Amino acid sequence: MFRSELPAVDAAAVPADAILLDVRENEEWAAGHAEGAVHIPMGEVVSRIGEVPEGARVHVVCRVGGRSAQVAQYLIAQGVDAVNVSGGMLDWEAAGRPVVDGNGSDGFVL
Repeated sequence: MFRSELPAVDAAAVPADAILLDVRENEEWAAGHAEGAVHIPMGEVVSRIGEVPEGARVHVVCRVGGRSAQVAQYLIAQGVDAVNVSGGMLDWEAAGRPVVDGNGSDGFVL
């Protein structure tokens, strides 16, 4: 399934209870991520598709939105209700949304 326009939402508009799939690399995730997000690096999404949460829209995020756009397009083709988070974790952090590190302390976007 090909869409000419990928569904997208600004980081500031992602609902607090949304399913957030972070597709950044392990080092990026460890430095800082949204609390409660699911982490599956982009290169592992195909082999770990069964770990993508079901039952609600999946908000896909990376650092700035490029990798997450590709993953969102793939998920949509698999029948998942997915949307790209425009601006990624950089916009998430800039919007004042919480970012935690691998230990649950204040994190930062790498």
